[in-house]
Amino acid sequence: MLDLAVRLLHKVIHKFCGRIPTVECFLLQVARYTIIAAAEQFQPVETAPLFSIIQAAGWPIWPLIACSILGLALVIERFLSLKVAKVAPPRLLDEAMAVSRRAVPGPDVVAQLEQNSALGEVLASGLRALNSDPRCSELDLRAHVENTGRAVAHRLERYLSTLATIASAAPLLGLLGTVIGMIEIFGSQSPGTAGVPGGNPAQLAHGISVALYNTAFGLIVAIPALIFWRYFRVRVDEYLLTLELSAERFVRHLIALRQP
Repeated sequence: MLDLAVRLLHKVIHKFCGRIPTVECFLLQVARYTIIAAAEQFQPVETAPLFSIIQAAGWPIWPLIACSILGLALVIERFLSLKVAKVAPPRLLDEAMAVSRRAVPGPDVVAQLEQNSALGEVLASGLRALNSDPRCSELDLRAHVENTGRAVAHRLERYLSTLATIASAAPLLGLLGTVIGMIEIFGSQSPGTAGVPGGNPAQLAHGISVALYNTAFGLIVAIPALIFWRYFRVRVDEYLLTLELSAERFVRHLIALRQP
């Protein structure tokens, strides 16, 4: 590839500067050295494999790897579970009120509404209460809806505490791994190593840098976990507010459907 580039450049220079051999020779040499220097600059640099870094960091990094895998799985699960279509579809409340405008729908419609989403489950609890007892009091109707709402809220908040624990514990695990590595490094340094009191400074510096891998990896795990925990926390709070307002509006609608 390098020889091909030089030949192409030689043809270009010869076409435009062929009548002046001295200039042609000078430009060709400059171009050749420039191409060689650029090729050497952009040659891939060999880097240490990730597994060798993990192996050098020692056993304390393995709990961090487990935390990273668990955190990634929780983030993916929460993204899939907290979709708008699965929690609070925008037009579901209006559709439920339209279906039950004149009378309470049958069990089949209520079951279909319950399986629609989390909001549908809350709304269906009120309809089911009226189906089982058309003359139920307002307090009983609200109690049914509130109990279902609590169960739905608990399901929406699932795994958020685990994600928060990972965000809090990962930096501490990384710091623990670094401290353990430093203890092992300083404990292995004998007073007469390499004829230098206190051991080999280069080897000591390398050992400290390897021990710091644990702290760096702990922060790499903790920072995204904290960001996603805050994101999901805000999203769940917004969903809970939507469910509460929708349930209150639907309960007032159902009160008018009760038989006197």
